[in-house]
Amino acid sequence: MGRASWEDEEARKMEAGDDTIGQKLDAGALFVLQSKGSWLHCGYHLTTSIVAPPLLSLPFAFASLGWAAGLTCLVIGAAVTFYSYNLISCVLEHHAQQGRRHLRFRDMATDILGPGWGRYYIGPIQFLVCFGAVIACILLAGQSMKAIYLIANPGGTIKLYVFVLIFGVFMMILAQLPSFHSLRHVNLISLVLCLAYSFCAVAGCIYLGTSDRAAPRDYSITGDTHDRVFGVFNAIAVIATTYGNGIIPEIQATVAAPVTGKMFKGLCLCYVVVVTTFFSVAISGYWAFGNQAQGTMLSNFMVDGRVVIPEWLLLITELFTLLQLSAVAVVYLQPTNEVMEGFLSDPKYEQYAARNVVPRLLSRTAVVAFSTTIAAMVPFFGDMNALIGAFGFLPLDFAVPAVFYNLTFKPSKKGAVFWLNTTIVVVFSSLAVVASVAAVRQIVLDANSYKLFANV
Repeated sequence: MGRASWEDEEARKMEAGDDTIGQKLDAGALFVLQSKGSWLHCGYHLTTSIVAPPLLSLPFAFASLGWAAGLTCLVIGAAVTFYSYNLISCVLEHHAQQGRRHLRFRDMATDILGPGWGRYYIGPIQFLVCFGAVIACILLAGQSMKAIYLIANPGGTIKLYVFVLIFGVFMMILAQLPSFHSLRHVNLISLVLCLAYSFCAVAGCIYLGTSDRAAPRDYSITGDTHDRVFGVFNAIAVIATTYGNGIIPEIQATVAAPVTGKMFKGLCLCYVVVVTTFFSVAISGYWAFGNQAQGTMLSNFMVDGRVVIPEWLLLITELFTLLQLSAVAVVYLQPTNEVMEGFLSDPKYEQYAARNVVPRLLSRTAVVAFSTTIAAMVPFFGDMNALIGAFGFLPLDFAVPAVFYNLTFKPSKKGAVFWLNTTIVVVFSSLAVVASVAAVRQIVLDANSYKLFANV
């Protein structure tokens, strides 16, 4: 079968609700992962899933690494993830040409590694990563809302969990957008917002760093040898989480057939934004605050409850951050939505039939309510998010793609591609193990300060 004929056949089957093996798609794939998008839409989804407010933690990671190691890790993270995401895309395109278009990460793992790997490894880890990202977004949004409130009303007494709950209610509404493809316009706005708050944050760093109020900057790495070593691996986990995605197959599933080459164009658009935002924020933040950089850069703009940059600049930065967090959260809800609709919806009925709308409304509301409850109860989720990044993003986004590529294309063991991929697998699998240990250690050290519904 020629390329044109298989691409036409793939498009026909997807439009008819068939998968590329000739069986009917389940309701989750049919309703949530609709294949109607262009490469531009793919770029919007990719940018929202990668360029998110956790990038404001990059100066904090630099504080444990220093200039040279920090920049090196940032460059390696960009290069390896761009390469790895392209490997996944090539594998997906290859299987589509063979008549098996994979719409989900676990489908890829099942086909390439076997059903056990898809069901008990890739599937659970992806779900943990995505669900953790949703909780983190809701918590960060609550913190942004509280920051805006305190700027407008210094000394205000409303607790953090109230803002978390308010944002959770908003998320319940936004979560009802029916499919991944329906988020394309939301994610275009998200792309603009991530550029906006990144540039505002950089402007704040430049303003503070050049003002008379700038604190003396120290770029030395603090702590004893033991703390420094674990700090390095924690920083690597932070950077890995920042570059993490975990839903590349689901994003490529939103692209209309034929898919060939579209993901690469989308990734190029995404990584223009990645390089622009990640490097500008990391460099300016570490330059301005040195080893005093806090977990999120915006915290450095307030000292003892007092704003040290123009209030209007911090307000709009927090507002842009808050708005983009809603888009990021709803993107990472999509794998959960797909699973829930696969269980609860019936593909024999129309997507907007009462039989499918009612379960969708109830299940998505329940998932967001549960996520919001955890975010309100556990506002120290940053430590646990580092563990999720080490345990989830490092293997999913750095190691697994190279394994998939080597098993699918079987490059020569005498060639550079095989050994490059093998090196990536070994190095980042080892880093995942060590970074997970470092993250667990940090959780243990901070355990005494944990308090449910804390007002942090």
